[in-house]
Parts: sequence; C-alpha cells; structure tokens
Amino acid sequence: MKRQDFHFHLPPERIARYPLPERSASRLLCLQDGKVTHRQFTDIATLLQPGDLLVLNNTRVIPARLLGHKASGGKVEVLVERRLDALTAIAHIKAGRACKPGTRLFMEAQQPGGVPLELEVTGREGDLFVVRLVSATDWWTALESHGHVPLPHYMDRDDESLDRERYQTVYAREPGAVAAPTAGLHFDQVLLDTLQAMGVGMASVTLHVGAGTFQPVRVDDIREHRMHQEWVEVPAATVAQIRATQAAGHRVVAVGTTVVRALESAAVDGGLQVFSGDTTIFITPGYRFRVVDALVTNFHLPESTLLMLVCAFGGFQPVMQAYDEAVREHYRFYSYGDAMWLTRSGEAG
Repeated sequence: MKRQDFHFHLPPERIARYPLPERSASRLLCLQDGKVTHRQFTDIATLLQPGDLLVLNNTRVIPARLLGHKASGGKVEVLVERRLDALTAIAHIKAGRACKPGTRLFMEAQQPGGVPLELEVTGREGDLFVVRLVSATDWWTALESHGHVPLPHYMDRDDESLDRERYQTVYAREPGAVAAPTAGLHFDQVLLDTLQAMGVGMASVTLHVGAGTFQPVRVDDIREHRMHQEWVEVPAATVAQIRATQAAGHRVVAVGTTVVRALESAAVDGGLQVFSGDTTIFITPGYRFRVVDALVTNFHLPESTLLMLVCAFGGFQPVMQAYDEAVREHYRFYSYGDAMWLTRSGEAG
C-alpha cells in the first residue's frame, strides 16, 4: 500500500489543543462489524463484558523538554528521548548550529531564579545526541525541576500547569515516555473501579513512547518505512492473565496502539511470551493479530504509522470511512481528543 492511501482531510479546528474538564466526558466512536455508532466514553461499560481483560500501558510521561542556551548564548532546546543511566541520556537537540562533543548547555529552571541545569554533549547516536548531566546526579530529579511537558507539535502551544496531570494516565507508574499513551487519558479512577466491579480484569504492560511516534512516513511504499525503537516490557503476570482470559473464551482489549505493539511484539515468534527489550514492530494492513481482540484508541495523524495499525486492526476501508465520518460529526482529534472502540476485522487475520 502507498502512504497516500492513509490520507484524510482534517480541518485545523478539529484538533483538540486542551483536554475536556473531565477525563471520561469524551465521545466514543464505535466501529464493529464495519458499522459505526456514536456514543460517550462512559458507554465503554456496555461494550465490555465480565471476564474481558483490559490491558493498560503503565508508562509515565517525563517532563522531557528542556529550554536554555549554549555558553555562546545561542538558544537551544533539548528533548530527552531515553535515559541510558543516572547521568547519561540520548536526546534530540534543536539549535542554530549543530552541537559538537564538548558543547556545554545551560537549561532554564522551571521556577524563576532557579539555578540552570548544566549538560555536556558527549557524542552522537544516529540522529540523536548523547548528553551527560554536569550539575545534577540523576535525570529524573533534574527533569522534574527543569523540564517541561513534551506536548505534541500539533497542539501549537506551550505546556501549562494543567498538563502535568492531564497529559498523564491515572495509572501511570513507570517513568520513561516522552509522549502519552493517549487512549488511557479517558479513564478516571471511578470508571476503572466501575469496570472492575463488573468483572472486567486489568493487566499492565510498559511501552515507553518515544518522540518517533510522531515521525512522518516519508516513503511512498510503506514497506520501505523503518520504525523507531521503543522499550517494552510484558511481565509474567500479564502473560498469565491473558492466557487465562483466552482459555476462558473472553476478549483481550488493548487500551491504545502502544499496548497492541507491546503484546504483538511479545508474540511474534508464536504464542505470547514474557518480553523485555526494544521493539520496532510495524503493523500494517494484512498483519495477522495474535493477541488482541478489541482496541480502544484515539484518532491519529494522516499517513501515520498509528493510523496504519488501526486500519490493519479494524479493516482499511471501514476505518478510513469512520475517520471521514468523525470529521463530519465534529469529533475532537489527537492526544486530547475523543476515542474509538474497534473490534478486530475479519480481514485483519
């Protein structure tokens, strides 16, 4: 298939730049058996059944965006992609001129009058830079005091205090993501408790979402696209819960494309196994799903790898037609937008 096959027109006013006052107040477009219905997100309680298993991504978004300057005074922006150890990380760097090894960077504190955070560029790793802490002893602590929430570019605004809490799921536990697993943003604790009281199970995986999730597909033939790496952990407890759910004839429901990628990465060599490591799995139409039966997801960018995954899961034509209907029906798009519920299409294997 071609990249252009996954294009749709989205008026800019359909992009949600801020969250709704209440997490679960979003709309929910349901695509089942090729048919679209329109509901509220809290109606997910009527779509799930006792014995179903919700699988959640418990990654926690880190305030990974740092703003500051070089010793020369030139402005610089650093987006920490991944911590390598307590003192070292790999990062994207935006600056007027490329930062050579040995370059010192001084990042502004969040609070006025705070002491700048000093970094040193020590090398390159592909398109990214290796940076070392000079004036702090741990990345997580340094980012909490100096970092900004790394909002996606399409929100076209600076982060605000509300984003610290709202661009984070209520079940976020493991720090390391630079973008939220946005399907989970719709769940508040009341809704989760309601589902558990119904007999819906809960399990967790970790996939630290990287900035590459927003990387555009630049090749026309999507088979030539090379995916970015993201770190995944599928623990033994979750594998056991999924096997028990399947054995009882119930459904495995992924909350987000990140959960789909995590679970399918852990099953690429056969049955689902405990998995810990990097994944570059690229799911496109024609893929045979091994684990996931239903999917909760947000609306994704045109021509993106995430839209391709959703088309693989729900069927190419039904998903693209559903997107056109969502635009017509004034759904809110992207990270702070509305959600979709999809059951697996017969053409998804």
